[in-house]
Amino acid sequence: MEKLRKFLDVIDTTLVDDNKLAQFEKYYELLVEKNKVMNLTAITDRDEVVLKHFIDSAALLKFHKLTDEKIIDVGTGAGFPGIPLKILCPDIKVTLFDSLNKRVLFLQEVIDELGLKKIEAVHGRAEEGGRDKTMREAYDIAVSRAVANMAVLSEYCLPFVKTGGYFIPYKSFEIEEELNEGKKAVSALGGKIKKVEKLDIEGNGRSFIFIKKEKPTPKAYPRKAGTAKKQPLL
Repeated sequence: MEKLRKFLDVIDTTLVDDNKLAQFEKYYELLVEKNKVMNLTAITDRDEVVLKHFIDSAALLKFHKLTDEKIIDVGTGAGFPGIPLKILCPDIKVTLFDSLNKRVLFLQEVIDELGLKKIEAVHGRAEEGGRDKTMREAYDIAVSRAVANMAVLSEYCLPFVKTGGYFIPYKSFEIEEELNEGKKAVSALGGKIKKVEKLDIEGNGRSFIFIKKEKPTPKAYPRKAGTAKKQPLL
């Protein structure tokens, strides 16, 4: 985990310590072991996991410090970026949200094994969660590394964000065309693109789109399951 330590030391020397690195080590072991019986990630090589999952998840902290915010990670999969952000910023409150119950059970195992507090793993579809009264516009920040274009991902995620909060998707390096296509959806859902931050880590390019929630999402959104993907707001 020395590569992770070096990366974080450049951002903020207070972010990482031996205990946190031990948690990342345990997380890696759990991930690789569970991956033998269920599909969590195509990346299992230790150095690759550190670079493409752990460092990639943590890279947001170069551009935005987290203190005690309430955060939801939509379509979290094997826990990225939510669990690395939680390990590094223990005071944040995190909801890991995923549509596959088997993954949610794995996430709960990781939470228990790592002794993480103020974090929960929740099973559900984004379209249903975004309409749940306990979750709708309840979060300071929504993050997502899920693979979907900006229009679709915004409809999944912006309903969770409270007015004044941010939706910050992790996107590919070349993002301009997708951004232009997604502006209509972002606006319709109550958001506004404020800035784009880019980072290249050993050839792995990443863009962070900072979308501020400027007004409540209209009640019509999110639409019923599957609609956003079939008929994106372009």
